Amino acid sequence: MEHPRTLLLAAATLTAAILSPRAAAQEPADTFLIPERAIVATGDADNGRHLVGILYNPVEAHFTDPTPPRFLFLDSEGKVAFGIGGYIKGSARYDFDGAVDDGPSFYTHDIAVPNRSDQNQALGATFNHSVVFMQLVGTTSRFGNYEVYVMTRFSQGSGDTYGVQVKKVYLRLGNLMAGYNLSPWMDPGAAVPVVDDQGPSGSAFAYSAQVRYTPKFGRHWGASFALEIPQAAMTLTDHTRKIAQRVPDISSHIQYSWQGGHSHVRLTAMLRNLVYRDEVRSDNRFVTGYGFMLSGAIGIAPQLSLLCQASYGRGMANYINDLNGYGYDLIPTSTPGRLTAPRSLAFEAGARLDVSPSFFLTGCYSQARVYDQQAMGPQAYRYAQYATVSGFYDIIPDLRLGLQYIYGNRADMSGIHGHANRVTAMIQYSF
Repeated sequence: MEHPRTLLLAAATLTAAILSPRAAAQEPADTFLIPERAIVATGDADNGRHLVGILYNPVEAHFTDPTPPRFLFLDSEGKVAFGIGGYIKGSARYDFDGAVDDGPSFYTHDIAVPNRSDQNQALGATFNHSVVFMQLVGTTSRFGNYEVYVMTRFSQGSGDTYGVQVKKVYLRLGNLMAGYNLSPWMDPGAAVPVVDDQGPSGSAFAYSAQVRYTPKFGRHWGASFALEIPQAAMTLTDHTRKIAQRVPDISSHIQYSWQGGHSHVRLTAMLRNLVYRDEVRSDNRFVTGYGFMLSGAIGIAPQLSLLCQASYGRGMANYINDLNGYGYDLIPTSTPGRLTAPRSLAFEAGARLDVSPSFFLTGCYSQARVYDQQAMGPQAYRYAQYATVSGFYDIIPDLRLGLQYIYGNRADMSGIHGHANRVTAMIQYSF
C-alpha cells in the first residue's frame, strides 16, 4: 500500500490537473504509484500514471459512488486510460414499531400518520442500487484533460424483477462538464455516509441534465457555475395544469478548503423560474424560486470529521432528499388558479469517526420542513426527522459490511405524528 503522505501529495497534484487544463499539460508528478488493487490489462503503466491518478482521484464523489476502477486499460503512449468498475451491494432490513412501505429506501415522507397496526413491522432484502461504470480519461496539448463517464445501476421493479438504469453519463473537457450527473446544488463531501440507500431527510440530493463550469483559484478556493434542466414537481388543482418548463435552473457555489482538502466550507445559491397554467385566466404564470445552502466538512482530529449542511429557499423542494418528486415545488393557495412556491428548510448534521483503517462509525440528525401549505389541509406534510447511527467494516480490501439503525418521524399540519424504526445490514463488494 502507498504511504499516506505520498497519496496526499498525489491527490493535491491530480485535483489541480483535473480542474486546470494548463496544469494538465505539464509533466505529471513522479510520486503517484499504480495502486495495488488495480489490474492493468495492457499498455505502459509508467507512461499512464498521470491518467491513472485521475481515475483514482474522482472529483466531487458522493459516498454512494463506487470506488475507482479495478480493471485498467492503458495505451502505449500514456495519453488514454480506460477503466471498468462498480460494486455489488446487497442489503437486508427489518422495520419495527412502525414501518416504511417503500422497499429498501427509508423515505420519512412515507411514514404513516398516525401509525397503523397493519403496517407496524416489515422484513425485506434487495440487491437494488448495485452499479457498473466505465470511465475514459485522456489528455491533449490544446484542452488539457478530458473524461467520458457512464454509470448504470440495477433497479428493482415490480416483484422480483430487476432492470438497468442510467445513473450518470457525462463528458468533461478541462473545466467544463456536460451531461447527466449529481446536481451542482449538492455538496457531496459534506454528506454523512449511511447504509440506507435513501439517506437523511434533509440532505441535498438530486440528479440533473446540466452544463457546469468549475474553475479553481489558487490552492484553497474553488467555484462553479451551472445551468440545469429543471425538474418541477407540483401539487395541482382542478384550476391549474402542469406545462413544460422554459428556463434552466441557475446555480453557483464558492468553496474554501484547507488541511490539504480534508476540510472545506461551501456556500451555494440557486435561482429558479417555474411556470404553470392558470386555467381560470387561461394564462401561463411564472413563479420565482430560490435557495441558499451552507455546507462543509471539518476535520477536528485525524480520526474525527464533522459534516453538516443547511438549506433554505422557495420552490426548492425537488432538491431536498425527502421532498423530491412529491409536488412541493409549487403548491395550491386559497385563490383558484394560483400556485405558490413554498418555503422549505432542510439540514443535516453528523460526524464520522475512523476507529481504524478498516472500521469507521457515522451518526447524524436531519430534518426537512415545508411552510405555506395551509391550503393543502390538515393531512399535508409539515416536517420529518431522521436520526441514525451506522458502522462500516472492511473485512478485506473492497469487501465491506455495514450495519445501521434509523429512527424516522413525520408530522402533519394537524399536529399528528407517525414514526418508524429500521435496522439495515449491508454487504458490498467493489471491483
